[in-house]
Amino acid sequence: MNDPYVEEARRQGFRSRAAFKLLELDEKFGLLKGVQRVVDLGAAPGGWTQVLAQRHAKSGWKDTKIVGIDILPMEPITGAELIEMDFLDPDAPDRLKALLNGEAQLVLSDMAAPTTGHKQTDHLRTMGLCEAALDFAMDVLADGGVFVAKVLRGGTEGELLQRMKENFAKVRHSKPPASRPESVEWYVIATGFQGRSKSHSPRMEPPEPD
Repeated sequence: MNDPYVEEARRQGFRSRAAFKLLELDEKFGLLKGVQRVVDLGAAPGGWTQVLAQRHAKSGWKDTKIVGIDILPMEPITGAELIEMDFLDPDAPDRLKALLNGEAQLVLSDMAAPTTGHKQTDHLRTMGLCEAALDFAMDVLADGGVFVAKVLRGGTEGELLQRMKENFAKVRHSKPPASRPESVEWYVIATGFQGRSKSHSPRMEPPEPD
């Protein structure tokens, strides 16, 4: 009840205090500048999608696509298209791509698995969602695009982190001030997607022997 972010969310009409996490990440990394096509994974109750819709409404751009998905129902948000569906459903990526109708410049994932109380299990399950989100992002992002995803304390590691480093110009971790101090959540910010140009670059054949 004494959370200033909750009070401010109510004052500004945001559906959740999480809206300020995206605003703070944007202030630090410039995530939303010039972005017209965005996918919001794990969008409910819609705080991040509200930020995106408001930003685009102010920009006056007409060719804008904001697509959100969550397994939980959400009230409509003007300027965004929302899907009530499990992102892990095999049909979900194609549904999202059909609505997006083009390459995305930004893929956001605030998805987290329901906690079990067992730290290692919770970490693995949430990282599994992050990996699924990364797979989708690498399929839809345009060159130079950005991927942001929730992770747990310790951040991305191993093969997942290596994949990001191989396909993005820069990978950083951040905990925005709006994230509660006791929370173990962090965010990974991967900028400058390079995977598409790599996949489309001509294959170099070995020279033929004389």
